Order: sequence, then C-alpha cells, then structure tokens
Amino acid sequence: MPDDLLPKRFDCHMHTPLCGHATGDPTAYVDTAARNGVSLITFTCHIPMPGEGFAQTGIRMRRDDIPAYRKLVAEAREYGASRGVEVLYGIEAEIHPDKTAMEAMDRLLEEEPFDYVLGSLHHMLPAFRQWLHDSGCRDDAGKIEAYFQCLAEGARSGRYHSLSHPDVIRIYSTLEGSFEPQAHRDAICAFLDAVKDSGTCLEINTSGLIKGDYVIHPDPLIMEWALARGIPFTFGSDSHSPDRVGHYFDEAVSRFRPLGLDKLHFFRGGKRHPVAL
Repeated sequence: MPDDLLPKRFDCHMHTPLCGHATGDPTAYVDTAARNGVSLITFTCHIPMPGEGFAQTGIRMRRDDIPAYRKLVAEAREYGASRGVEVLYGIEAEIHPDKTAMEAMDRLLEEEPFDYVLGSLHHMLPAFRQWLHDSGCRDDAGKIEAYFQCLAEGARSGRYHSLSHPDVIRIYSTLEGSFEPQAHRDAICAFLDAVKDSGTCLEINTSGLIKGDYVIHPDPLIMEWALARGIPFTFGSDSHSPDRVGHYFDEAVSRFRPLGLDKLHFFRGGKRHPVAL
C-alpha cells in the first residue's frame, strides 16, 4: 500500500454499548476521531463466550447480538466516509486455557469477516480465577507464571493478530502484592519469545494511564524487552466512551520512541500494515 494512503494516526481498540459497560453511539467515536486527526478506527467489542464464568452480563455481547454489532459498525463506516475516517470491523476475543470453552468462540471467528482479532486474557473473570485455583496457582509468583504461559499459548494458537494489555494482571486484585516485571523476567521473556516466534503483535494500550497504577500497557520495562526482540506493535486506546478515542497517542509515542519504537501496525482484512512514526 502506498505510504500516502496509510493513516497517520489510528486507534484499533474501542467498544460499543453492546458490551454492557461502554457508552456512546459508534458515530460519536467517529466524530472524536475526526476532531483528533485519527483517520482509521477499529471497533473491538468483547466477543460472546458461553457460561457464567465469563461474566456474560455487563461484560460482553451475547451471541445473538453479533448481527446488531455488525450493523452498528457498518453504519459507522458509512458515516465515517463522510468525515474522512475509515472504520474497520474487529473483535476483542478471549484467551483462556480451557480448550472446550474456546470452541464456540473459534466458530464465530471463522464465520465473521473480522478485519482484526485482538486477544485478551481477562484474569479477573471467575472462569480464569477458578482455573488458577484448580491448577494450584495460589501465590502471586504461580499466578503470574501461569498467566504469561497462557498468553504465550494464545500467541502460538494463531487466533489473534495482536495481544491486548499483556500485563493487565497487575491490576484488578488477582494478585495480593504488587507486580514488578523485573522479578518475573524469565516468565515474561518466555512469553515475549513466543510472541516473536509466532509473528503476533503486541498492543500498546493507553487505558493503563487512566486506571490501576496509571502506567501504560505494557509496562515500559516489558516494552524494552519486546522492542529488543523486534516484536511489532498495534495501538489502541481501549475506549469505552467517545472522548477517549486516540487518547494519549502522542504521550505513548514520545515515551517509547526513544526505546526504538519506529512504527505501529493496523490490520485490514486480516492483513497487517506498518505505519512509520
């Protein structure tokens, strides 16, 4: 694709009210993007998952919401064309160690024409916490090692184009103590090696700056280790309201460019496109 056709600023992680905890019509996200000079956005609502352990209510769409989601994104795409904003159809899929629980999700990923599949391990869900308990992961070190092993398996699975907020385990109270990347370097670097070997991207997720310990995802030290391996990065604000589109983009670039970040990537039709910073 010629460079003059590539977006200069883009945001590939945002939600719709169908997930139950986001606000604003998708066209409002388009308006914010246009005002902020963001010329490409991708909606990535939480994928339906079977069972109460995945906290259906207020967390994610139901399976029968998918046609409505597809329609919302299509309407936003049509509106975006009038505002100079390209709108793409993505999904925030789940990473989970129970292969049986993933079967229905895999069928949906095969059926729907998603431009972009973002993989997330939500450690705070009852299903994952129960799995940790059943696996004997009771202390923080065991939980962190298991978490990054699951993320590594997610990368190796080939399901996902990019992995979202890869160190989100540092917040939401699964751990009893603080999360210090250096103390878990071996587990984290084994995960990063799996990401590199699989050709998967990692996401720079700026929502970390507005919650928890107010540090961007991934933690700058993890970012250094990832950049040293040549791992490619996508970008997302994880917007749950229109005012967050493109949030802290410039701050993220300023923070990580000195560490070697020289490009970001987006996916259209499942194909990765690099954009130089």
